[in-house]
This record gives sequence, structure tokens and C-alpha cells, in this order.
Amino acid sequence: MSTAEHAEVNRRDFLYIATGAVAGVGAALTAWPFISQMNPDASVLAMATVELDIAPIAVGQAITIKWRGNPVFIRHRTQPEIDAAKAVKMEDLKDPEARNDNLTGASPATDENRVVDGKEQFLIMVGVCTHLGCVPIGNEGDFAVVEGNVKTGAWFCPCHGSHYDTAGRIRKGPAPQNLLVPKYAYLTGTKIRIG
Repeated sequence: MSTAEHAEVNRRDFLYIATGAVAGVGAALTAWPFISQMNPDASVLAMATVELDIAPIAVGQAITIKWRGNPVFIRHRTQPEIDAAKAVKMEDLKDPEARNDNLTGASPATDENRVVDGKEQFLIMVGVCTHLGCVPIGNEGDFAVVEGNVKTGAWFCPCHGSHYDTAGRIRKGPAPQNLLVPKYAYLTGTKIRIG
């Protein structure tokens, strides 16, 4: 093979590679708008996290907010509600797992594992019954604490009769799991971010 033939082969190879590279970049640039349009829009991304100041929630009060299209219960528990939750024996629970997205792995469903350490007065849970997805009613059910003549702190799903205690754990009825504790963090002493 002469030097001229060898140089021609190298030049031809370079042209093939360069043409292929330009075609690849062109295809990627053409496909990018189609790929980009599959990303969630700003309204969906805004629902991914919620920030909330929980300081105005009075002791014994519960509020419901919306996060990712689901209700989230935030309850400022009374001391009797906390005491009732802590007094429950693990063998009395239908679901022994905490179902807390803030914990790694399977953790027992103790009251301590359902709240953030040092903030046990605030219980934060996704308010969707684990049976068929109904929304339980607050301050109702067989496991509510009676203070005076008022029931407080538990949840009851009237659709099929699931009863949750003052820590949101399933105690009676067809629901198979405890109410989910979503991933959340305290940004300040009273401000939280869910999600």
C-alpha cells in the first residue's frame, strides 16, 4: 500500500466519524424538546414539598393540609394522648411496623418511632386509610382519649370501620397498616417541610 492510499483511508475514516458525530448531535438536539416536555410542570414540582409553620396549632387541635394530592393530618397532641400512645403494648398492634418514612428499614411501631425525637407532641401522618383509601375522621373511634366528655386524638374510618389510635396505628378493623408518616423535617423550632 502506497503512502497516498494510506493517507486517503485515514481521511475517509475521519470524514465518516465526523459525519456520524454531527448526525448524533443533530438527533439529540432534535429529540431534546420531546424528552424535556415529559418533565413535570411547575405546579407538580411545587406539590412535591410543603413548608408550614406549626406554631399556631393549639394543644389538642389538628389541621389538615394537602400534599401530593393527599390529606396530611398534623395534630398537636395533649399529654393524655401521648401517654395513651406510649402505654400500648406492641403485641396489641395489628401492624407492628412504624411506617415512618423518616426511619430507615423496618422499625417497631412504638409512639417514639411515629414522631420526631423531642417533638412528640406533634403527630404528622398521611390521612388516607390503608384499607381502601378513605379519609378517617379525627377525634373518633374506640381508641380515642376521653377528656371530660370529649373524645380526642384518635381516628375512625367510617367506610369499613377501621380504628386508629392516638399515634395513628391501626388497632381494629380491616385496614392492614398504620397510617403513613411522610418524610418531613424541622427547618426551625416550629417550621416543617413535608416531602
